[in-house]
Amino acid sequence: MITGPLLLVVFVIALGILLFSIIKLKANPFLALFGTAVITGFMVRMPIAKIGSTITAGFGGTLGGIGIIIGLGIILGRLLAEANATDQIAETMLSKVGEKRSPLALAMSGYLISIPVFQDAAFVILMPLARKLSKVTGISLLTMITALGVGTIVTHSLVIPTPGPVAVAGNMGVDFGIFLLYAAIVALPAVLVGGVLYANTLKNRPATINPDAEAAFEAAHAAASGTRPSPALSFGLLLFPILLILVGSIMSFILPKDSSAVGFFQFIGDKNVAVFLGVILAGYKLKPFIKAKFNDVVIEAAGSAGMIFLITGAGGGFGKVITESGIGKYMVDSMSVWSISPIILAFILSQILRTGQGSTTVALITTSAILGPLGAQLGASPVLVGLAACAGGIGLSMPNDSGFWVVSRFGGISVQDTLRTWTAGGTIAGLTALGAILILNMFSGILPGL
Repeated sequence: MITGPLLLVVFVIALGILLFSIIKLKANPFLALFGTAVITGFMVRMPIAKIGSTITAGFGGTLGGIGIIIGLGIILGRLLAEANATDQIAETMLSKVGEKRSPLALAMSGYLISIPVFQDAAFVILMPLARKLSKVTGISLLTMITALGVGTIVTHSLVIPTPGPVAVAGNMGVDFGIFLLYAAIVALPAVLVGGVLYANTLKNRPATINPDAEAAFEAAHAAASGTRPSPALSFGLLLFPILLILVGSIMSFILPKDSSAVGFFQFIGDKNVAVFLGVILAGYKLKPFIKAKFNDVVIEAAGSAGMIFLITGAGGGFGKVITESGIGKYMVDSMSVWSISPIILAFILSQILRTGQGSTTVALITTSAILGPLGAQLGASPVLVGLAACAGGIGLSMPNDSGFWVVSRFGGISVQDTLRTWTAGGTIAGLTALGAILILNMFSGILPGL
C-alpha cells in the first residue's frame, strides 16, 4: 500500500469523489459512501481481496454498537409525535415564559423535542404554533422560524438518541452517558445565541409569506388537534431514557467498583436498555392518545430507520478503509507537525462535508468514522472531538440540504429569507457550540469523563 504524503492526496480525492457523487450525480448517500470506500481501497493499493472484507467489518462493527439505539430512538420519537406530546411540550414551554418571549419558548421547545424526533419532523410539527405566535405578538415570522429552526437542528446534531450523535459516540468509543451530558451542556448556549439572540435581531424584519403554505399549515394544525397527554407525562416520557443513561453513567463513577449496585445501574443505564424501557413505557402510557396501532407505529418508524442503518454502516465501512490504509494515522502525525487541534480538525471536516453534500447525519457519521479509530492518538478528549464533529454539522446549510427546503417550504418563506434565518442562525449556533467545546477543553483534566 502507498505511504507518506500521498495518503493525504488520496484522502482529499476520496472526499471529492464522495461529494461529487452526492451533489452532481445525485447518488444515494449509502451508495456514495460504499462506492467511495471501494475506490479508496484501490487508490491506496489495498490488496483487492481485502477491500470487501474491510468494508464489511467496518459496516458490521459500527451497526453492532449503535444499531439498536438508533432504531429504538426513532420509534420513541414517532410515538411522542403521534400522541401530540410534542405539541404539549411546546405549548407548556410557551405558557411558562409568556408570549412576549415566544422565540425563547420555541427555541427551547425545539431543543427538547429534537432529542428523540428528527429535525424536519419537529419543525413541521411546531411550525403552526410559530405562525400563530407571530400573528398574536406582532414579532416577525423570520424570528420565529430562526428560533424554531436553530432549536431543532442543534439537538438533532448534538444529543443522543438522534442517529448522527449516536454514530459519533459509538465511533469515538466513548461512554454514552458522558457524551449525552456534555452534548446537552454544549447545545444550550448554541440554541440561546443562534436561536434567541440572533433571532431577535430579525424581529422587525418583514417576511414575504407564501399564502398557500399558510393555508396548508392551518389545515394541518386543525387536523392534528385532539386529546393530548398531560405536560408532566409528555416531559416525563421524553426525559425518562435520557435520565436512565445519565444516572447509569454517574453512578458508575460514584459507586465503588465492587459494589453490588453497580451492575444494576450499568444495566438500566445501558443505552439500548434505557431507550427500550422508554419505548415500552411510552407505548403503554400514550396508548389512549394514539389513533394508530402500536405495531403500525413501530413498522412506520422501522421504515424510516432502514436507510439510516445503511448510511451509518456504509460510513463505518469507509472509516475502516481510512484506518486500515494508514490515512488516519498519517493525518494525526501531520496534525502534530502543523499544530492543528483535533477539535478544530473535527469541526472543519464535518463542516466541509455538511456544506458540500447537505446531510448533517452523513457529515457526522463520516467524520467520526474517520477520526474515531484514532482514539487516544488524537491528543484530545474523544468526547470533545466527537462533539466538535457534531457542532460542525449544525451550520452552513445550503440548498443541497433537505432541511433547507423543509424550512423554506413549510415556513412559506423565500430562499433569501431561508438563508437569513436557517443558514445564518445555524452557523452562529455551530460556532457557539465550538466555542463551548473549546472552553470545556480548557478544563478537560478536571471535569469527569474528559
